[in-house]
Amino acid sequence: MADISSNFLGIKSPNPFWLASAPPTDKAYNVERAFEAGWGGVVWKTLGEEGPPIVNVNGPRYGAIWGADRRLLGLNNIELITDRDLYLNLREIKEVKKKWSDRAMIVSIMVPCEEAAWKAILPLVEETGADGIELNFGCPHGMSERGMGSSVGQVPEYIEMVARWCKAHTRMPVIVKLTPNITDIRYPARAAQEGGADAVSLINTISSITSVNLDNFSPEPSIDGKGSHGGYCGPAVKPIALNMVAEIARDPETSNLPISGIGGVTTWRDAAEFLALGARNVQVCTAAMTYGFKIVEEMISGLENWMDDQGHKTLDDIIGRAVPNVTDWQYLNLNYISKAKIDQDSCIKCGRCHIACEDTSHQAITSLVDGKRQFEVIEEECVGCNLCVNVCPVEDCITMEQLPAGSVDKRTGEKVPEAYGNWTEHPNNPSRAS
Repeated sequence: MADISSNFLGIKSPNPFWLASAPPTDKAYNVERAFEAGWGGVVWKTLGEEGPPIVNVNGPRYGAIWGADRRLLGLNNIELITDRDLYLNLREIKEVKKKWSDRAMIVSIMVPCEEAAWKAILPLVEETGADGIELNFGCPHGMSERGMGSSVGQVPEYIEMVARWCKAHTRMPVIVKLTPNITDIRYPARAAQEGGADAVSLINTISSITSVNLDNFSPEPSIDGKGSHGGYCGPAVKPIALNMVAEIARDPETSNLPISGIGGVTTWRDAAEFLALGARNVQVCTAAMTYGFKIVEEMISGLENWMDDQGHKTLDDIIGRAVPNVTDWQYLNLNYISKAKIDQDSCIKCGRCHIACEDTSHQAITSLVDGKRQFEVIEEECVGCNLCVNVCPVEDCITMEQLPAGSVDKRTGEKVPEAYGNWTEHPNNPSRAS
């Protein structure tokens, strides 16, 4: 069987599935239940500095987006960092780490952007025996208004500065958690590396309002008739997270910077995709909050079975494998041509492909053949956009088939060229002419 044990910054865990810093990792009871279920590690919910306790709202803390089947697609949360006593958390972290020495224990930290504040808390965390720290530069609500969280993560100079402070005052590996609420994720990643950070984790939650209550006109979740922006997470943010992980992994300046992938991981397949794009492990939150801690059992068995089927022996066989295939649009092969094909035996005659193509695309799917209701691709009109594949409710009913070199494209009447071509070489590219 494939070996899915993980070694992230020298921090070993039996698998690459860690719980992210969030409500599921706020106390020893939760974390021990998670370890019993099989999670490889946790990032303890963000600790703040010693002083007056954090005060969370005592009403609804989550807004939600559901699919048509009531499946949870995304959560918006307005919960702040831990509201439990700092020393209670530290004591529990130490006890749990001692009991579960084979699991990864990372502690998330967020304190004011002053060196003294970081210098004060780091020895306290180090004394617990934790394996590393994660600097929370991503939280987009509540704490950011106080000059912490994403307000730091949006300024590369601050990221570099705080990372340097932490590296100077602790022996523990330093992971910088990045905010997605920024134009180009490469700049904060570069800053973290310049500051000496050992790794980055991403993405943190996306600043959002998920819905508005149309009875009282308050954003959800509504607290006494008022609402606030919160942090969005769950399956809906996975595409954004994958892209940002890939951007860091393929950036020449950060290509060797270890990445912990976060954002919508719900299945083993999600995890494998993050690994393929350069992440060396994954962190999970919403899936655990939706389905409970035992969901990790399916993640573990699924990843192991897939790796066995594919002949992958360790995680190193997967990590980064897709990165060379991520490129800029201008380098895509413009001579690659594919056409849609409908399997008539699988087709249920719903007509969604026809309506989507007729109304919004290229009028390339007919609804009548010999006067009967039947959907077929008009190859002369098909541009291979694959919208029909994505709207069809029957899996594999519509497939895309590549036209081999030398065959005739009925849409243009021209032979499919053998030579590779892209926009940088295209005669219509203005920059090429210059």
